[in-house]
Amino acid sequence: MPDVHAVSALDRNKVVEEVSAAGIIAVSVGKNALEKVIPVIAAAIEKRYRDYGITPLDIILAENMRSAAEFVRGHLQNNLPSGFPVEAMVGLIETSIGKMVPIIPLAELEKDPLIVFAEPYNTLILDGKGFKSPIPKIKGLAPKNNIKAWVDRKAFIHNLGHATAAYYGHSLHPEAVYLYEILDDQNVFKLTRNVMLQSADILLTAYPDDFTDSDLKDHIDDLLHRFRNKALLDTIFRVGEDLTRKLSSDDRFMGSIHLAIKYSMPYNLIVEAMSFGFSFMAKDEEGNLFPPDVTFMESLSNDFESTLINDLGFDHEADKNVIEDLKKYYKNNIDLT
Repeated sequence: MPDVHAVSALDRNKVVEEVSAAGIIAVSVGKNALEKVIPVIAAAIEKRYRDYGITPLDIILAENMRSAAEFVRGHLQNNLPSGFPVEAMVGLIETSIGKMVPIIPLAELEKDPLIVFAEPYNTLILDGKGFKSPIPKIKGLAPKNNIKAWVDRKAFIHNLGHATAAYYGHSLHPEAVYLYEILDDQNVFKLTRNVMLQSADILLTAYPDDFTDSDLKDHIDDLLHRFRNKALLDTIFRVGEDLTRKLSSDDRFMGSIHLAIKYSMPYNLIVEAMSFGFSFMAKDEEGNLFPPDVTFMESLSNDFESTLINDLGFDHEADKNVIEDLKKYYKNNIDLT
């Protein structure tokens, strides 16, 4: 058994002490919480500088977000003294995390509150250029020279396919609970795969030196096989909830659409798949909707276009055509219910 210990995140001083002396750290708290932990990391880096001088700390950003390094760097600078040598002191390593971890059923948590289910996939793609110190020789680490391409592959194939299956599948089978159930419907499977393939074409155009057509198709088929893993018990609720993040202007759907527009490529299937997210009403194990999604749905019904602009970050002019497409799909979906 390795030497493992834990400290409470509520004990700020202890966290600062531990991080300041660490050889390497990883952060995985989710996009919405990341901003809240950065001040503690900044305090630890400042202490590290006082105690050890220029001794870089590598931070693996195990977050499901694009441009994570830029986000963290900006917030670190805002929380450190003016002129602090951030670039010399900190290595920010973006990642592309492909391992799926479902919501643990309440019955299992009652048996063991620390239990975690996960699929066997154990490759961590990360930015080989982000390290300040030598890259650790750890099995499963897969450093890449162009991490942006791989982060976009995760967002615009894995995350996009996941959400497509959840949103379209839920529209056809609102009673279904698990992802594998809806992917047994060939209509759901076919649309999901075609949406992923359309996005793969966009990625291949954007990153011709990083991907091949056959590699991306093999990746899509492997993902679809993993999505249908019955043992994982991954729920439609988990995959689809948090609509204001997953439908936002810089996430899986709109990020791919913006890339398509940049290279004058079609995105019709992607915008169609996205439209089903605006009527996503899957519930958790206790029969509840994700609370912020309820507020979002109410806002949509009151003023669809303003909600896209104010809540999702759409640009009134640059995204005008996409807004119109989504508005038509939304109206059609409402008329069908």
